[in-house]
Order: sequence, then structure tokens, then C-alpha cells
Amino acid sequence: GFNRMGDDSLPSQFTAEVEARKKLVLRNLQEVLGADKLEKQLATPGKLVHVYWGTATTGRPHVGYFVPMRKIADFLKAGLKVTVLFADLHAFLDNMKSTWELLENRVIYYECVIKALLMSLDVPIDRLHFVRGTTYQLSKEYTFDLLRLCGQVSQRDALRAGAEVVKQVESPLLSGLLYPLLQALDEQYLK
Repeated sequence: GFNRMGDDSLPSQFTAEVEARKKLVLRNLQEVLGADKLEKQLATPGKLVHVYWGTATTGRPHVGYFVPMRKIADFLKAGLKVTVLFADLHAFLDNMKSTWELLENRVIYYECVIKALLMSLDVPIDRLHFVRGTTYQLSKEYTFDLLRLCGQVSQRDALRAGAEVVKQVESPLLSGLLYPLLQALDEQYLK
């Protein structure tokens, strides 16, 4: 328990555990925003820190997936809840290179591969969750929120944000402009 004798300092064992978890979460990251907030959340008894990582199921998982899996392994070792978003709608909108049937099969395959990779890294996967984007992205509420967001974001800003994710072509489809808006909404819907 905590020392209730008027001393507000945390027990050294608790502080060391929080510091070790924080170190796991932050290691090998190029940029960190909100480290103080993270530390407070990690230090709050009973608080479950939740992160999500999304991937558009546009192709086969490859060796490049090992890098984010190592980071996800750190999150799981630190006791965080990790949600992996299989962005099947995003994949469909990426110049519509994949059929819905293919995307459905890829989601199943991705889940198997990601679980196997993480188990090979010897991390607990009891706090690992998978979500298929279309389970909520096709809802009335999500569609309404997307349309509201369309009324607040300029074409130029959406195009610039989408350039980071969607391969730009000579005559880009409107779906490429929606992609970054979907990502912003996903963050809210996966809380």
C-alpha cells in the first residue's frame, strides 16, 4: 500500500516499476509527445493505458512488420492494452486495388501472423485486441461524424495529410482525401 503518514512520495518499489514500464513504452521512439501524462497514467493504480496501431490490409505482411511488432511487444510487456486496427475500409479506398472478399481473408491472415510474431517475441497477448475497421466505420454515427469532419477540413489539408499514407497518382481519387479523415475518426472511435 501507499504510505499514509503524510508523506506524498510513492514507495520506491512502485516508482521503480512505473519507471521500468515508462522506459519500455518510450524506448526506440523517434518522437515522444505527452511523456508526463503517460507517466501519470502509468502511476495511477488501476489505470489501463490503451494504445492502438492501425494497418491497412493492402498486401501481404512482410519483414517490415517486425519493426512495429517489436514496439507492440514493448507496450504489452509494459502492461498496456493494445488494439490493432485492421483498416479494411482504408485498404479498399486505397485506389480500390483489393476486393472485399480478398480483404476479409487478409484480415484473418494478418491476425494469425501478428499473433505468431508476438508469441515468438515471448510477450503476453492477453491485452492484445483486434478490430476490423468496417465493424464500426460503416455505422450511421461514424458516417455522420465523417461528413461533419468533411465540412471542417480543407481539400488542401486533406490532400497533404493523405500524401503521407496513400500513394499519390496523377489523377487522385476522392477516396484518398477521405483516408486521413478516417484515421482521425478511428482514433476517437477506438478509445
